[in-house]
Amino acid sequence: MSDTHVVLYDPRGLIEAEHPLDRAPHEALVTAVLAWKDPDLAPRDYEQIALQLTGHARAVAADVQRHAAALPKNDGRGALAEVVLREADGRLSAPLQGTVRCVQNRARLVRALYTRLDRLTEPAPATA
Repeated sequence: MSDTHVVLYDPRGLIEAEHPLDRAPHEALVTAVLAWKDPDLAPRDYEQIALQLTGHARAVAADVQRHAAALPKNDGRGALAEVVLREADGRLSAPLQGTVRCVQNRARLVRALYTRLDRLTEPAPATA
């Protein structure tokens, strides 16, 4: 195996936009994490799960951002997406901890981002 790697320059996120999110396994992880009552894992295990959820939350947030940017300026869903994205940015900037609370907070964030993404991909509500 080679010790070299290639850095891709993709400032508009086109490569990422072409690949769908691997949603099902992450939603299953979110469901499992939020169902925990009193797990007894090592702190490094919590950290690994939090890292997985953090990476996926960033990918979903990027998808939310792309969809929100494509909406007309008068579509209120874009404004709501911006609120959710600001909240996500603040929560993702918090340092990871090897705790149940940290992992469950990341799981709640992934769920909230998917909820917003689903609302952005629905047809626009009809105005009366």
